[in-house]
Amino acid sequence: MTGRVGMKLAEMVPSAPEAAPLARLVVQAGVGWAVGGLPQTVGADRRGTDAPWDYLPLLSMKKRYENAGLRLAVIEARPPLARAKRGLDGRDAEIDAVCTLLENMGRLGIPVWCYEWMSDFNWLRTDTAVPSRGGSLVSGYDHALMQQAPPVEAGPISEDELWENLEYFLRRVVPVAEKAGVKLAMHPDDPPISPVRGVGRIMRSVDNFQRLLDLVPSPVNGITLCQGNFRLMTDDIPAAIRKFGEQGKIFFVHFRDVRGTVENFVETWHDDGPTDLYECLRTYREVGFDGPMRPDHVPTVEGDSNVNPGYSLYGRLFALGYIRGLMEGVERDGRAGTRPAQADRDGALSVG
Repeated sequence: MTGRVGMKLAEMVPSAPEAAPLARLVVQAGVGWAVGGLPQTVGADRRGTDAPWDYLPLLSMKKRYENAGLRLAVIEARPPLARAKRGLDGRDAEIDAVCTLLENMGRLGIPVWCYEWMSDFNWLRTDTAVPSRGGSLVSGYDHALMQQAPPVEAGPISEDELWENLEYFLRRVVPVAEKAGVKLAMHPDDPPISPVRGVGRIMRSVDNFQRLLDLVPSPVNGITLCQGNFRLMTDDIPAAIRKFGEQGKIFFVHFRDVRGTVENFVETWHDDGPTDLYECLRTYREVGFDGPMRPDHVPTVEGDSNVNPGYSLYGRLFALGYIRGLMEGVERDGRAGTRPAQADRDGALSVG
């Protein structure tokens, strides 16, 4: 390739003051980009009837990241969308809140919104303390156990209904996102299996992600390529990266791995899974991906807490170091015969 290409190494960092030590650590580890949630609208941020997606709370949150040495690349949280996903009365008010969020992200230069279309519950695991290497802990999923769980109280919803409701949602928000200059990055269902407790799941295959892109074609309608979920959809992650990367539709990457099948899997250390992660990064470079990428669902290691499974402190540091090493190797390999790639000050390993 020619030109300047940079994969932006990012990390999920809460904006709350108590997360300041984590922010300092990830900056010390070479990260320049933050993935945030929605701000708390209490205390100093509370101004009248401001909601988390209003301008002033988002402005304050962005400033906190900047003061910590991080640039806010992604908001990975959503206003309530339960009614929108089920097509219920009141969905338009929920969609209005999303439109407000996107407009304010555009005003503040926050480029990517990561969302999902999982009705009734988000990501699911049947065990969050599976023993892994050296006594570390990872999460796992066994669909046979989940099938014994009762149906959700709201009742079943079909995949066809979810597609219909998603199209309604996108036709409302895509024009707003286009005007704001904010990219919509759909996250896969986790796990990508359907149905679960009577609830259909539609973002569960490579073909369905292409259907998403074709449903409402737009430069801002794209995906979060969560490698753990895509690994359960296909054995060829680099092919999926090429498919969507060549369309310019990968806006955000969750860099992780799993071992097993969609019905029974465990998460792995980044250096111990079945996927060739070096080849994945090489393919991202090949297709010109220059967006944010964060490690996801890291192991809990000795001396760390498993209160928030998948997001332990020491596990993150291992993952960040491993990914930085892979990135540098990919960039050096791709620049054979020229000066070595270097990490620039924003945490992106760049080519050019």
